[in-house]
Amino acid sequence: MIYYPEKYNIKDERMKPFIDPDEIWNYINNTPSDKERVREVIKLSLGKKRLSLEETAVLLNATDPELIEEIKEGARTLKERVYGERIVLFAPLYVGDLCTNNCQYCGFRSENKGMKRITLNKEQLIEETTALIDQGHKRLILVYGEHPKYSAEFIAETVDIVYNVKHANGEIRRVNINAAPFDIPGFRTIKDSGIGTFQIFQETYHEPTYAKVHLGGVKRNYEWRLTSLDRAQEAGIDDVGIGALFGLYDWRFEVLSLVRHVNHFEAVYNVGPHTISFPRIQNAMSLNIDQEHLVSDDEFVRLVSILRLAVPYTGMILTAREPKHIRDQVLRFGVSQIDGGTNLELGGYSKGKKQTQDLSMEQFQINDNRSLNEIMDELIKTGYIPSFCTACYRLGRTGEHFMEFSVPGFIKRFCSPNALITLAEYLEDYAPDDTKESGYKLLEQKIHELSKHQNVDKLRENVEMVKAGKRDLYF
Repeated sequence: MIYYPEKYNIKDERMKPFIDPDEIWNYINNTPSDKERVREVIKLSLGKKRLSLEETAVLLNATDPELIEEIKEGARTLKERVYGERIVLFAPLYVGDLCTNNCQYCGFRSENKGMKRITLNKEQLIEETTALIDQGHKRLILVYGEHPKYSAEFIAETVDIVYNVKHANGEIRRVNINAAPFDIPGFRTIKDSGIGTFQIFQETYHEPTYAKVHLGGVKRNYEWRLTSLDRAQEAGIDDVGIGALFGLYDWRFEVLSLVRHVNHFEAVYNVGPHTISFPRIQNAMSLNIDQEHLVSDDEFVRLVSILRLAVPYTGMILTAREPKHIRDQVLRFGVSQIDGGTNLELGGYSKGKKQTQDLSMEQFQINDNRSLNEIMDELIKTGYIPSFCTACYRLGRTGEHFMEFSVPGFIKRFCSPNALITLAEYLEDYAPDDTKESGYKLLEQKIHELSKHQNVDKLRENVEMVKAGKRDLYF
């Protein structure tokens, strides 16, 4: 069940709040940032060392355009060293928009009485999942409002439904979750359903701003949300995703707070978050926030680059909130996961692609309406390897085990071959002829490049097996 904080003593937990605003502002206000120091910090990061708060503040305080370009170039180099050219693709699937919270930036908030509230039933969820499978998706993130109806048992049931949908050669191989915080038993129930990552975004780490934009519902309790993923870790969910909604408060404070959150996980659980997300405020039904902290495009690209350098081993997610030209930029500077063919309307995928959004039916405005294949085609033509790989989850390379591979950068030995195998699956099952042709040219080019550093015989064998009809092959 969802515990209402008034009925639950958070101090009974061994987890305690870990954000000290005075500490964070002290770093922002009192950390010098000259050329020599900025270059020292970039060099540290390129050695795949996670940056401290002070080192991250050095990058935040760099305002010289030449240094900002060096930060971005450092982020580009680091991303290539750790992740190579692969980009993981997924889709969000909204299961229900019932919500007891009154968040001033969200179209689902409780005071929006004119919104028609929907919770997908089993048949509708199967229809939506089938539509996403038919696009070519293998990875979904299920999204839920915060409401007693969406209990841990309900979430586990919907996960089971999605995993059991098979259509033609397709299936969903990994389900991630974006939902309300739970107590430890609730998180255990969800874990047992076989999920991948559990995402909970703090939205803003600045407590006065948090109180200002969360006017009602369970979510108004800052501490309950801040310690939520500690409870997930205690329940055995070692793959968690954090994030901040940029535009609510000073972006520098949020960046340092995200790094502080990473530090906390590593200190307490010996593992950092699997992913960091950095959604930026977009239009929503009856949006009601101050405009003073909105983040410009240049600031956004800059903060993504700084986060990449600060946490080299952590996956970074960029969604279709951002327009194509921004997505194209930040793919180079740090992002490792994006969504494709996104539709935020509940029940919208089975209706097919639509040309316009109805904000009375959706959480917020999206600004990249390209289909999955349009994104696949462009990634291929620009030399990226689109990936639907789920091997790490299924071979137990999660949490601390994932860090054993990813921190030194060895994950590329697994990720690049597995990405190419899933690309071959997409090309065989879903791609139009022109995408298939360019995709196989890229695949052969990347196998040739890998052959200079490792044996690719097994990879070539697996690609041929995919062409012969085999599926779900991985290292």
